[in-house]
Amino acid sequence: MDRKCSEKAGSHSTADSVSSALSQNPRISSHISESSRDLSCRKAPQSPARRGRAAHPTTILLCKSQSSQAALAPQEHRAFLERACTTAICFKMLRDLSGSDSAHLSSIVKKIKSMAHEAPGLVLETIHDYFKDNPEVSSWHKLRLFHVLEMVIGVSDSLEESWEKAFIKLALENMAKSTDLKEAYQDAASNLLVAVCRHSWRQVARHLETEVLTGVFPHRSLLYVMGILTSPQGPLSRADKASWEEQLSKIAAQAVPFLNSDVWSKELLWALTKPDQTHREQPPEKAFLFVFYGLILQAEADGSTVRRHLQTLLETSHRWPKQREGMALTVGLAAARHLEDAWAVLEHFGQSDPIKCSLHSFSPKGPASEDLQWKWASSTILLSYGQMAAKAQARILPWVDSILSRMIFFFRYSSWNETLKQSFLTAVLMLVEALSLSSGTHSCRFSQLSELLECLMVLLQKEPKDALYTPARQQAIRVISSLCKLRPPLDLEKKSQLLSTCLQSVLTLPLLDVLERHTCLFLEPPDIQTLYDETAEALDQLLQTFLSENPTADELHFLLSHLLTWLASDKAHERQRAVDSCVGLFRFLSRNRCLDPKDDFKRAGQLVAMLGVLCQDPDRATQDSSVEGLGQLYQLLRRQRVGPSQAGRLAPERPQTSMDGALLWSSGDQKAKLLAPPEAAFPKDRLFQLGSSQVIKEVMKCLTPAELTDLIWTTIEGLGSTSPFRVQAAASVLLAVIQEHGAQLETVANLGQAIHLQLSSVRVPQAKADVLLAITLLARNHTPELVATFLDFSTPPDSHTFQLWRALGAEPSGSRRVLATLLAWLQERPLPTRTSDSGPPPKEKTHLRSMAAMNTLCKLQLTREFKDTVQEAYPQLLLAFLAQVHYILELHLPREPRPSQKAQEEAMPSPQSCSLSLEALRSLLATTGPWQSFAQLELQDAWRLFAAVDTYPKGVGLLARAMVQGACGQVKGVTRQLLHSLRSPEGRERKVAILILNEFLHSPALLEVLSEQDALTLLAQSLRDPSPEVRALSLQGLSSILFHPEKGSLLRRQLPHFLNGFFRNGEREVVHLMGTVSEVLHRLGAQGAGAQSLSVAVNTRCFFDDEREGIRAAAMALFGDLVAATAGKEPRSLHTQVHQSLVPLLLHLKDRCPAVVTQAKFAFYRCSLLLRWRLPHTLFCTLAWERGLSARHFLWSRLLTQGQEEFGIHLSQALSYLHSRHHHLKTWAALFLGYASCYHPQAMSQVVNSGDVKLLCSTFKGLQKDPEPGLQEFATRQLSLLPRVAASQK
Repeated sequence: MDRKCSEKAGSHSTADSVSSALSQNPRISSHISESSRDLSCRKAPQSPARRGRAAHPTTILLCKSQSSQAALAPQEHRAFLERACTTAICFKMLRDLSGSDSAHLSSIVKKIKSMAHEAPGLVLETIHDYFKDNPEVSSWHKLRLFHVLEMVIGVSDSLEESWEKAFIKLALENMAKSTDLKEAYQDAASNLLVAVCRHSWRQVARHLETEVLTGVFPHRSLLYVMGILTSPQGPLSRADKASWEEQLSKIAAQAVPFLNSDVWSKELLWALTKPDQTHREQPPEKAFLFVFYGLILQAEADGSTVRRHLQTLLETSHRWPKQREGMALTVGLAAARHLEDAWAVLEHFGQSDPIKCSLHSFSPKGPASEDLQWKWASSTILLSYGQMAAKAQARILPWVDSILSRMIFFFRYSSWNETLKQSFLTAVLMLVEALSLSSGTHSCRFSQLSELLECLMVLLQKEPKDALYTPARQQAIRVISSLCKLRPPLDLEKKSQLLSTCLQSVLTLPLLDVLERHTCLFLEPPDIQTLYDETAEALDQLLQTFLSENPTADELHFLLSHLLTWLASDKAHERQRAVDSCVGLFRFLSRNRCLDPKDDFKRAGQLVAMLGVLCQDPDRATQDSSVEGLGQLYQLLRRQRVGPSQAGRLAPERPQTSMDGALLWSSGDQKAKLLAPPEAAFPKDRLFQLGSSQVIKEVMKCLTPAELTDLIWTTIEGLGSTSPFRVQAAASVLLAVIQEHGAQLETVANLGQAIHLQLSSVRVPQAKADVLLAITLLARNHTPELVATFLDFSTPPDSHTFQLWRALGAEPSGSRRVLATLLAWLQERPLPTRTSDSGPPPKEKTHLRSMAAMNTLCKLQLTREFKDTVQEAYPQLLLAFLAQVHYILELHLPREPRPSQKAQEEAMPSPQSCSLSLEALRSLLATTGPWQSFAQLELQDAWRLFAAVDTYPKGVGLLARAMVQGACGQVKGVTRQLLHSLRSPEGRERKVAILILNEFLHSPALLEVLSEQDALTLLAQSLRDPSPEVRALSLQGLSSILFHPEKGSLLRRQLPHFLNGFFRNGEREVVHLMGTVSEVLHRLGAQGAGAQSLSVAVNTRCFFDDEREGIRAAAMALFGDLVAATAGKEPRSLHTQVHQSLVPLLLHLKDRCPAVVTQAKFAFYRCSLLLRWRLPHTLFCTLAWERGLSARHFLWSRLLTQGQEEFGIHLSQALSYLHSRHHHLKTWAALFLGYASCYHPQAMSQVVNSGDVKLLCSTFKGLQKDPEPGLQEFATRQLSLLPRVAASQK
C-alpha cells in the first residue's frame, strides 16, 4: 500500500523521465564548450528565491522499503524525502554532463552551482558517490565532473577532512593519467587539487613535496599545481603564500642533489625549453619550473655547478619573450646567493660569439632558426641584470655601476626594437626598485648614472610622437624620477636636457581621440585615458622629485622656465597640459611647503604673464586651470614674502555680489585688513571665485618692480604671437599692469622700444587699442623717457610710430607734456665737431634726436590729439621751428624732398627744395597760424629764402611782415615769447627773435605787450650781444620810425625822386629803385605814403607790360607792396588804379618769366583783399596751386562779377591786349573775352562795338591755326557765338 502511495506521489512524467535516464547509454561529445565551462566556473550564485525555485525536482523515483518509511515521523519523513529528491536530481545532472549540447551543459552547471550554495555537503557527497559508482565514465565526462567538483569546492565555506583526503586522492590519481584529452584532462584534475588548497594547502603541499622529491623528475601536473600556488593570482592568502614560499625553498634545498643527475637535469632542461602552445602566455608549470630551478641553484653550495647550469640554460633559445623572462628569473634567483658566479656567467655569455654577432651583425648569415635563437639574447641579458639586482637587494650596491655599464652597453649596441626597449625598461625598473629598498643607497655615488639617463632620453625620443599604446613613457619617466634621487646630483645642463625631453615626449602627444584611433585595430586596445593619465602623473612626479631634491626658489624657477615654453604653444592641448603641470607643481608646494620662507621666489613676473594670458584661452579647461594656477602662485608668494605668521592677515575683503550674481571686488581691497587667523586668513576659495582679471590684479600686488617689469616684457613678447587670442590677452594683461602699477615701473624706455617693435605685428584691432591705451597711461608718469625712446625711430615716424605718438598725447595734459618734451629736444642742437679719421665716432648724435623732434612735431600738429595744444604753444613752436631751420642750414645737411601731398587741408604743398624742417614751419603756419600770413609767404615764394643762410634773415622778415600786415592775432603771444628767446644762450634763437621784433615794431599790437621804452631798452641791450648779426639787427631796429617819427616826412619827400628814376634806361637801376620804394613804404609803416600813394600806383602800373622781365616783376612786386602797405587807409582814387591793374595782373599769370608770374599772383591776391572779394581763401588756393580750366574760370568769374562799371574796364583792357605782340598774352586775353561772351553775352554786347567784334573774329580765326587742338576747338566755338553778340548789340 505504501509502495502504491509512493508511486502516486510522483507523476507519470517523472517516472518516465527517470526510467528514460536510467536506460540511456550516454554518448560523450568529443568537444566541450568553453562558454559552458566559463559559465559553470565563474558566474556568481543566483539569488535565494531563484535557487529555491530551481531546487524542486521535476522527476523523482524513490526506492526505499515500506518499513523504513513507516518508521519515520512525518517531519523527518518530509526532510528525508527532500534530501532524497535533491540527491537524485544532482545525480541525474551529473549523469547528464555526458551530453554534447552546450546550452544544456551550461544550464546543468548553473543548477549544480546553485544547489552547492544551498547544500554543498550533499553535492560533494553525490559527486563522490558518482565517481565511486561510475568508475568507467568517459574522459570527457570525467573532465566535466572535475570542473564541477572544483567549482563546488570553491563555493564551499569549508571542507571536511574526510573530503579533503578523498578529493586529494582523486586528484592525484588522475593528474598523471594519460587520456585522449591529454593536458586538458590533467589540468582539470590539477585544478581540483588547487581547489582543495584553498581549504588545506599544507596537506596538499606535503603530497606535492613527497612526489617532487622522489628523485624522478616531477610530472608536469605536479609542477602545474605548484606553479598555480606560486603565481600572484594563486589561491593562497598573503600569509599562506609566504609560508608556501618558505616551504618551497626547503623543497628546493632538498632537490639540490638532483642537479648532479644527468637524467633529471636533461628532463629539466627539456621541460624548460619545450615550445609552448601559445607564446603569449607561459603555462604555470613552466613558469614555476624557472622559479624552482633558480631556487635549487640558489641552494646549491658549489659555485661551479651553478655556473655550469646557468651557462647551459643561457645557451638555449632566446626567441620567445616568456622564455627570456624565465631564464632571467632563474639567473636572478641564483644570484641571490651566487652573485659573483651569476655575474661571471653573464659576462662570459655576453662576450660569446653568438652575442657579438647579434650585436654587430658581422657574421655570415646562418639558418633562420639560428638567427632567431640569438636575435633577442641581449634582451635576456638585460632582464637577467635586472633580476640580479632585484633578488640580491642590499648586496647589489657594490655592483650597481658594473651592472649599469653592461645594461648601457647592450642598450646602445643591440638592434633597436620594441623587445629591447621593454627589456631595458624592465631591468632598470627592477634595479631602481632594489636601490630604493636599500638603506645604504644614498651614501653611494654611481658613476654610470649620467650614461643611464642618456639612454633613457634616447628611449623617450624614439617613442612614437603620435601614439601611446604602451606604458613605456611613464616607466621611463618614473625611472628618471627615481634616478634623480641618487648621487651624484645632476648638473643643471643634464637636468635641463632630461626635463626638456620628458616634456617633449608627453606634452606633444596628440589628443586622446586621435590616440584612440591609432589603437582601434588592436585585438586588445589599451585604455588610452588611463594610460595617458598615468603618463601625465609620472611627469608631474618628475617635477615634484626635482623640487623635493632641491627645494629652492631657483629650482622652482628652473622647472617653471621649461614649462613656460609650452604655455606659449600654438596647440591648445599642449597649453592645457602645461598649465596642468604648473598647477600640479603649485599644489605640491601648497601641500608640502618645502620651500624655505627666507628663499624668496623673485622671478614670478613671467609666469604671471603667461598664466594671465592663458586665463583668456579659448579652451575652458585651460582657463580654469590658469586661474587656479594664479591662485596657487598667489598663495606661494604670500607665504614666501609675508611669512607664515602673517600670510593671512592681509586678506582681501570678501567680494560683493552684483545684481546678476557676478562677483565684484570692493573698492577697499587695497587696504590691509585683519580678517582671519594666520593659516586660514587668506580666502583661497574666494580668490578662485573671482574673474581672471581680478585674480591677476591681486597677484600683481605681491610682485616686486623687477617682476612687474618681467611681466610686462612677457606680455609685450606675446603681442608678436600669431595667435589672435594670445595677442588680445597679452594686450589686456599689459593694460592691466600699467593701470595698476604704471607709476612704479622701471626701464620704461626699453619697454617703449619693445612695444614699438611689436606694434607692427598686432593685427587685432582691440588689442592694438589696448596697447595704445597702455602707452597713454604710461605717459602720465614717464613722458620724458617715452618721448626720448620714440624719437630714436621717428626720422621720419612710420605709421605705427605715429600711432604711439598720438597715444602719448591722447590726454590733454599728456599732449602738453609731450609737446614740451619735444620742444626741449628740439633745442638740443649741437653742431658736429670735426674729428680725425682715426678718432672714435661719437657715441650719440644728439642732433639726430633734434631732427627727429622736428619730424615728429611736423606730423603731430596735424592730429586731433595735439590740435589744441599746438594752438596754445604756437608762439614757442614758431620760434623753435625758425631756429631749427637755421640750425639745419648750419649743419649743411642735404635738403629732403617734399613729402607727397595727401590732402590740401592737412598739409599744404611745398616747393621740392624745401627741407623737412621748413615743411614743419609751413605746416604750422598753414594749419595753426593765420592763413593770410601763410598765403602771403606762399604767393611771394618766400620759402626759397629759407634755403640759404644769406637769404634766411629776409625770409624771417617777410614772415613777420606778413603777420603784421595780416593783423595776426598771434603777434602778442609771439612777442611775449620773443622776450625769452632774446635771453637764450643760442645765437640763432636771439637772431630769429631780433629779426621778428624789428618787423613787429610796425604793428600796433606790439605796444599792447611792450611799451615803446621797453622795446627801446631791449634793442639797446642787444647792442651788447656776442653775435655781430644780432648787434647789426639791433641797430636796424633802433632806427625804426616808431622811435623816430620825424623820419616819415623825410622819407615821403624822397618818393618823387625815386619815382622819376623809374624812367631811366638801365634795367638794374630801375629794379633797384622800385625795391627802394617798396622798402620806403614798409619803413613808413602806419604813417603810410599818404597822397603820394596814387602817383606810386600810376607810375608802377605803366611798367606791367614792359618788355624787360626784371622791371615787370619789380613793378608788380612794388604794386603789391603798395596795396599791402595802404590796406585800410587807402584813398578812393587808389581803388580805380587797383581795378585797372587786375586784368594786366591776371593776364601776366601766363607770363613767360616765372618771377613775373609770382609777383602777379601776389599783387592780384593783395588787390582782391583790398577790394574785399568773397572767398579769399579759395582765391588764394587757386592762385597758389590750382591749374587748368576750373582755376581759370574761377578767377575770371571773380573778376567779371564785381560790377557793371568794372566789367567795362576789364573788357576794354582785355581787348587792348589783342593787339599785343606777345602771343601768350594775346591768347590769354582772347580766352578771357571768349569766357565773357559765353557767360555774360548781354553785358558784353553793351560794351563792345563792331570794331571790337571784328577784332575778336580776326583773333579767333588766327587761333584756329594754333597747333594746340583745344585752342582750335575753342576758337571755332567762339566764332559761332560772335554773331549773336553782334546781333544783341544792334
